[in-house]
Formats: sequence, C-alpha cells, structure tokens
Amino acid sequence: MTKLKNAELVEVARKASDRAYAPYSNFRVGAAIALDDGTVVTGCNVENASYGLTICAERAAVFAAVAAGIKVIPRIAVAVVSPTDEKQSLMPCGACLQVLSEFMPADGTILVAGRGEFRLIELLPHSFGFTSEANRP
Repeated sequence: MTKLKNAELVEVARKASDRAYAPYSNFRVGAAIALDDGTVVTGCNVENASYGLTICAERAAVFAAVAAGIKVIPRIAVAVVSPTDEKQSLMPCGACLQVLSEFMPADGTILVAGRGEFRLIELLPHSFGFTSEANRP
C-alpha cells in the first residue's frame, strides 16, 4: 500500500463521515488512521438516545485499530460534516485526545479538516494515566 498524503487522509475521513449515525445532532464525523505501511483504519460517530453512550469517530477508529492488532497510531485525520456548514471544523474532544494518548506518540499528527495539522502534545499537553509503548521515553 502507498502512504497517503495528508490531504488524501482528510478526504478518507470525510468519506467515513458518510457512514455516521447522527440522528440527534446531525453532525456526521469521520476519522481515518494512517499507519506508516499505508494501512488505513476508519471510524465514524455513532449517536445514541442516551447521549453518554455515543461514540466519537476518533475513538471508533482507535478501537477498530486496536481490535485489528494495531497498538501505535502515528497519524489520524478528523472531518466533520454538519447540517449548517459542510466544511465546519471542530477539534477532537478531550476524551478522544486522552484515548489517542494511549496509542499515539506525543508528537503524533492530528489532521483536522479545515483547521490544519497539530501534534498530540499541542492539543493535550498533560495526558494522564498509563502510557503505551508509543509514549514511553
């Protein structure tokens, strides 16, 4: 597999948002994780009437990656499609950043459609708890 460019990975995330289940907020979010070998794992948000049981696209992608045996995530793209603005850009929530910190190096790349490129350490400078092999010095 060939390694996707950042813009291509964002487009994969945007396409993943088409599969979102978002009848309550109408915000469809897609995420795409890219590995250095070209492997891509996607996720989308899945809402629930009991809102606390909703899963964000980023966590859905991380959990799918872990279920596939992936333990280090170097790069993830996130794209939001809202009913009011097709290019709306929202940052990953704190819960998703904390989950990413388990599997992404501190200098891992987070691409946010419409916002740009960030490092995990920029968005979550003080993660807590167990850190994975990806985060150990």
